[in-house]
Amino acid sequence: MNILFVCMGNVCRSPMAVGLLKKKFEENNIDGLVDSAGFESYTINEPPDKRAIKTAEKYGIEVSGRARIFVKDDFDKFDKIYVMDMQNYRDVKDLTRNKSDIKKIDYLLNVLHPGKNETVPDPYSQGEYNCHVIFEILDKATTKIAENIQAN
Repeated sequence: MNILFVCMGNVCRSPMAVGLLKKKFEENNIDGLVDSAGFESYTINEPPDKRAIKTAEKYGIEVSGRARIFVKDDFDKFDKIYVMDMQNYRDVKDLTRNKSDIKKIDYLLNVLHPGKNETVPDPYSQGEYNCHVIFEILDKATTKIAENIQAN
């Protein structure tokens, strides 16, 4: 199962989700690609936010990589595309080519609260404490993703 996480800048929420899910894939012998992307050109090739890295390290999770832009080819590479908020959903949906692409998109928190389309708050302008709060939310969601994959 190949999973893509999408947030605005691809430097906080989605890289933390990638680190969490990669570790869960490894621990549960789940085969698949896990990656992230965003929509802000000013963060292209930037590393994850230092606060996100520091927060993840406290829990033994590696957050690395470089920010990249979401592209239409991502629909071909990934089975599921989880977005963090309404704007991300709109941005990804605007690039869909067909109904199959649309079916791949979902709000990340729908794995915990189906059909609610809840937003994962963006910690970028909020400070380190909020990175911990967001990390815990992402941890619960990625645990559920891994459980769902194993159940199927």
